[in-house]
Amino acid sequence: MHFLKLKPTLPYSLSNLSRSFLSLFSTIVSPYTQASPEHIPIIDYLNSNFKFSEVQSIYISKQLTKTRCPRNPSSVLNYFKQIGFSESQIQSLISRRPQLLFSRIGKTLKPKIDFLQLQGFEGSELGELLSKNSLLLTYGLNEKLVPLLETLRKIAYNKEDFFRVLCRSGSWKMANHQRILNNAAFLESCGIVGSHLSMLLSRQPFLFSAPESLVRNYVSRAVNMGFSINSGMLVHGLRTISGMNIVKFDRKLEMIQNCGFSKDETMQMFTRTPALLDRSEKRLKFKIEVFLNKIMLPKSVLINNPVILMLSLEKRVIPRWRVQQLLISKNLLEKNPSFFAVLKLREEKFLEKYISKFSDNEEALLEAYKSHHLEDAST
Repeated sequence: MHFLKLKPTLPYSLSNLSRSFLSLFSTIVSPYTQASPEHIPIIDYLNSNFKFSEVQSIYISKQLTKTRCPRNPSSVLNYFKQIGFSESQIQSLISRRPQLLFSRIGKTLKPKIDFLQLQGFEGSELGELLSKNSLLLTYGLNEKLVPLLETLRKIAYNKEDFFRVLCRSGSWKMANHQRILNNAAFLESCGIVGSHLSMLLSRQPFLFSAPESLVRNYVSRAVNMGFSINSGMLVHGLRTISGMNIVKFDRKLEMIQNCGFSKDETMQMFTRTPALLDRSEKRLKFKIEVFLNKIMLPKSVLINNPVILMLSLEKRVIPRWRVQQLLISKNLLEKNPSFFAVLKLREEKFLEKYISKFSDNEEALLEAYKSHHLEDAST
């Protein structure tokens, strides 16, 4: 197994989930409300050592004192610091899993950390992983953690996918490693192998822990919609189909039809660019309307090249359309290329061909190129 080198990770910041966590408990617990005397020492300790708010500290202290207070929580704190965890990573880790303060470092915590380090995660990278998925430290080492990670590592094509899939905290709680291998083997028999299998693992991990009958049903649905076994597009269709319930899926297809496409045309668009349906209905409808009603792109172009609906309107579509319209209005183009051809160009090539080339009008073209806010698209 050869892993690709990960890019350096950015400093950890509180996620939206963490903010929701703080908001939730700030609304139901006020400082020291219902805090009994036995809570006070651990509250003070959490405040001073982890920089938690008193609201957080009260909540965490109650989780801890349901059984007993940790005998020496400083040892756990110092251990995490020693192996390279940042203050914010430790705070996140303890707020999500306060029971870790009970850990006996030598007997339970260190062996698990050692095993994770053997998988290639150390220092702040390991801290980032565990701050996102502290559940890994609650697994029995030989009973669950070792077989699970060794199984996932067989499927993951590179370290980046391996890291991403381990961060999915809920995906592996009840997963049986043999079921993961069986589902992986079935998907490989359908032609989803190598980097495609690894991508599916990191993006849709529940397909590997779900009952095999459910995975087979998803593959059957994909085949019935036009994806072929052993084709490179099957994995993309399967990822989208399994990523939303059938009601929502059908509603998005119906929305596209309501924009003027037949059922067959809509299915052609989906099978060519499955990720199209990952977009919200509102955003996808707006993009279709911009292309058909504002830019006046032929409907056949969207049917045959639905991938352009994945492009950013703000950063690519509207700026290039404005530039092309200005060039046409000034009769500067010998030939009027299709807008689809303009969209396909790499950024450097577009700037060279449609802006830098016209030095006498470069300032006006650049102004049109930068005036790409969507509120301007209707003017």
